[in-house]
Amino acid sequence: MLFLTAGIEVALWVPPLVAFVISFFTSMGGVSGAFLLLPFQMSFLGYTTPSVSATNQLFNIVAIPSGVYQYWKECRMIWPLTWIVIAGTLPGVLLGAIVRVKYLPDPEQFKVFAATVLLYIGIKMINDLLGKNSGTQAKAQSEKRFQEIVKRCRVEKKIATYSDPQGSSAVRLTHFNCRRFGYTFYDEQFDVSTWGVFSLSLIVGAVGGIYGIGGGAIIAPFFVTFFRLPIYTIAGASLMGTFVTSVAGVVFYQIIAPFYPSMSVAPDWLLGILFGLGGMVGMYLGAKCQKHVPAKVIKGMLACIIVFTALKYGIDAIL
Repeated sequence: MLFLTAGIEVALWVPPLVAFVISFFTSMGGVSGAFLLLPFQMSFLGYTTPSVSATNQLFNIVAIPSGVYQYWKECRMIWPLTWIVIAGTLPGVLLGAIVRVKYLPDPEQFKVFAATVLLYIGIKMINDLLGKNSGTQAKAQSEKRFQEIVKRCRVEKKIATYSDPQGSSAVRLTHFNCRRFGYTFYDEQFDVSTWGVFSLSLIVGAVGGIYGIGGGAIIAPFFVTFFRLPIYTIAGASLMGTFVTSVAGVVFYQIIAPFYPSMSVAPDWLLGILFGLGGMVGMYLGAKCQKHVPAKVIKGMLACIIVFTALKYGIDAIL
């Protein structure tokens, strides 16, 4: 089938199938499948114009709600974190869209930029996994306790409630103000700077806007690596932030498209929706299965995905 905006021809079943497989695994770490869909579109489908970024964000809009719903149903949405991520990434993603169209329209320049960003994040996560930047023993114990309670709940058929015998929620908000917010994760306290998260979200939002994956899509590794937050508790907030900023990104790309008549800027709606339908099913199942996978496995998977993508971009740019 020919996709006119993208200028590519591909079988109708390929986009949803690829999106399903990618989203199933990446959604476990709070990262939308757009992370890998963009290099797939550029390197395998030959879709290299700036509109590929907008199409990727359209995928997020269709695919993400199912994953967010699953995290919300299981009471693992930290709403203050979600709103801070949205407030920071929203202006950043709009700025990133302008930079993408105006300064990085050339595919080779864009690949160098993407490779640099992804390689940095990947290396930080690998260092964390190898213990060179080790987290606290308390966090490891709480994650281990989470897995133990999940196993017990599975036997007792209470897996959807995420409550221990005393009835306490797995994630409970303790405080939230302009300076700091905190929550407990199975009795372990986590306290984070509100402005620190906002500033990081603003920077990541700009990078995500350029990359075309939404502002929240790459913030999950930063939460794990720099703020030492358990990945079980931040995945929902990251996905929700990605959804909201992707809506803004797609609208913005569509609005500025007439100002660049010689360039493909607006999203390919049909292609984005096909990717999104496959991603919708993949994200829902990935979010549902996340509780059965150890945190270290999820972190390792994300690190491998990020580094592989960075190296692929780098090799493409050099060759």
